[in-house]
Amino acid sequence: MNRLEKLLSQMSIHDKIGQLTQYNAALYTKTTAEITGPKAKLGLTDEDLAAAGSILNFASVQEMKDIQDKHLQNDPNKIPMSFMMDVIHGYRTIFPIPLGLGCSFDPEIAEECSRVAAREASASGVQVTFTPMVDYVRDARWGRVMETCGEEPLVTGALAAAQIRGFHGDGMEKPGNLATCVKHYAGYGGAEAGRDYNLVEVSERELREYYLPGYKACLDAGAPMVMPSFNSLNGIPSIANPMLMQKILRQEWGFDGVVISDYNAIGELLPHGVAADQKEAAKLAFENTCDIEMCSSGYFHHLEALIKEGIFTEEQLDAAVMRVLKFKDQLGLFDDPYHGADAELAERLFLCDEHRAVVKKAAAESAVLLKNDGLLPLSEKLNKVAVIGPFADNHGINGFWSCNGKDEDTTTVLQGVTALLGDDKVVTAVGCGNLWDDNDTAGFAEAVAAAKEADAVILCLGEPQNYSGEGNCRTDLRLPGMQEELAKQVIAANPNTAVVLFNGRPLDVSLLHKIAPAILTMWFPGTEGGNAAAELIFGKRNPCGKLTMSFPHNVGQCPIYYNHPNTGRPRWRSQPDHRGYASDYIDCATLPLYSFGYGLSYSNFQYSDLILSSREMTMDSNIQVSVKVRNDSDRAGKEVVQLYMRDLVGSVVRPVQQLIAFEKISLEPGEEKTVSFTVTEEMLRFYDMEGRHISEKGDFTLMIGHADHFVLTEKFQLV
Repeated sequence: MNRLEKLLSQMSIHDKIGQLTQYNAALYTKTTAEITGPKAKLGLTDEDLAAAGSILNFASVQEMKDIQDKHLQNDPNKIPMSFMMDVIHGYRTIFPIPLGLGCSFDPEIAEECSRVAAREASASGVQVTFTPMVDYVRDARWGRVMETCGEEPLVTGALAAAQIRGFHGDGMEKPGNLATCVKHYAGYGGAEAGRDYNLVEVSERELREYYLPGYKACLDAGAPMVMPSFNSLNGIPSIANPMLMQKILRQEWGFDGVVISDYNAIGELLPHGVAADQKEAAKLAFENTCDIEMCSSGYFHHLEALIKEGIFTEEQLDAAVMRVLKFKDQLGLFDDPYHGADAELAERLFLCDEHRAVVKKAAAESAVLLKNDGLLPLSEKLNKVAVIGPFADNHGINGFWSCNGKDEDTTTVLQGVTALLGDDKVVTAVGCGNLWDDNDTAGFAEAVAAAKEADAVILCLGEPQNYSGEGNCRTDLRLPGMQEELAKQVIAANPNTAVVLFNGRPLDVSLLHKIAPAILTMWFPGTEGGNAAAELIFGKRNPCGKLTMSFPHNVGQCPIYYNHPNTGRPRWRSQPDHRGYASDYIDCATLPLYSFGYGLSYSNFQYSDLILSSREMTMDSNIQVSVKVRNDSDRAGKEVVQLYMRDLVGSVVRPVQQLIAFEKISLEPGEEKTVSFTVTEEMLRFYDMEGRHISEKGDFTLMIGHADHFVLTEKFQLV
């Protein structure tokens, strides 16, 4: 009998159930409000709280240590608690929101940022982070698109695996590293009407084709924990869904790690209407192998009774508890229950120069240049530059889920530009500071006067941080308040206006596209966002981000995504003026305003010589694909080379384009590189009507460029 088996044999049923519960740290504080509030509402006793196996959302290293010390004093088995937190895009030094980070197309940057977050969070007492989030998304109305990497599972999987490597470091058990929890399994990003927590209805074929690959990539990368999603999937909430939790996760994928519910998700089986009471909810979750119940108390109240009634066996309980104990052993908690938490170390790491440099690089490489009619980059020799708009000197650019990041620690665009040019060259005006007021024009005159005074304008617009993120869904994707009207007047006053956007989702920027000569989206870039924006605007850095989620012309196109299938009556691109009985709109284009994979640069990249090693592929052979990329400009830059495929005829309708490989390269002025990809039979596979993951013989097209704009194409056959 090994150490964990011996430990398990000594535990009472109450102790075992305690290992399967998690509560907020606030329940363990000694304020009267907490004792008579949440604890009483949950029906918990002091004995229950003392037996709980894990904690989330604690305030400080000292609070974490106090809770752990008291727990170990009272726990007869001396099993440490584990401490978890949502460290999504930084702990104190904040990097871009995941949707922005995805636009870097750079797993190395994602790994570096995760290392920064892991070091700061681990020193602060965190042992487990609820990330990466790999929900597949198509609808910009959904607030949580900011927490995803967008509409392509290949990119999502690559960056999520890199995040896991960064958080895990050289071992989850070592101080400075965190364990990861992949979420939200599964289909959460397909919420109907883009409304958070809403139902998801997709076929199993589409689920497997688009939604599941991201989660599987995380498990392959070593994620030890999975969090089921809030939503119902095809009528069954994920946490109670046998197909998801048992058939796919445990049986097909062989996952033997820990499953943890989302916040009160077991309790929410009641309003879903699939459980009549808390006891039935606990039964549904436990029989579908949910190991840890977060912030509800169904297990404490009912799991022992369900065992006594013969619904479950104690062996089933032991299996769940053993998964939790093994996880804690993986974390090294039996040897160091504090996991190296060190308040003094944390303070030295917070916002240190090394961490700031990493997140500034990430912010710069995540930014996407959407439009540039030759205005950018601006010259530092300009006599006067106006920095205008509600985000000109706005510190609120960390974005949702910024953990312990503080807005006051961010650099604003005004600060970044002033640092580059000096105070005497910069004028500023807010224009419209109240983004919730559709009548706020009091600052327009000052903004227009500043624009007229300047040689060029940097117009900083966007949506507030809390317009995206969990629970923050929108039916209007335009800039809120009077920002569009401000843009009209400022650009009329000075046509040399570059718009800089701060946003947590793709927006409807159709008006800006028409009137502004340059548009740069920074997303919510984090701590160094203002400095990164200034360096991009003035050419100290060269934009290289590419969109991982399409920008619609307007909200009526949502959901919109690049890898859509054809219909029987497509709108042919060769007939742009065609109207009639086609899959089209009479008042809007069919394609997005800016598509997946799109993003401009100050460099000019030329593609040539797309060469295939063979025009035929067998089930056992590969095709080597090469393309030459030349930097035909006088400015060094980075380019994301994107390889797409189209299966021309299949037994089910196939997407018109599908990204199958990408590589980010750096090119000096005049430099040319050959980029090579290996196309395998596995890349051609899809799920057929019978659920088989197969490829089919026939004709395929390979394409280089970005979605909706391919500069080179070649064909081959699978024989």
